[in-house]
Amino acid sequence: MPKMKSHTGTGKRVRVTGGGKIVHEPAGKRHKLEGKPSTRTRRLSGTEEVSKADTKRIKKLLGR
Repeated sequence: MPKMKSHTGTGKRVRVTGGGKIVHEPAGKRHKLEGKPSTRTRRLSGTEEVSKADTKRIKKLLGR
């Protein structure tokens, strides 16, 4: 049986922390920033944890 391959696209979008949590960068901070309030762009900066509903699926895609 062949080896399982991890999903490269998912690997570029999320990363696993040392504690095992999966974090990603929130959407909505790429373009059309002039129309968005500064408070919103500051809130969208940094990383946030992936929702619990998606964690199992993403771990499977990452081969973990």
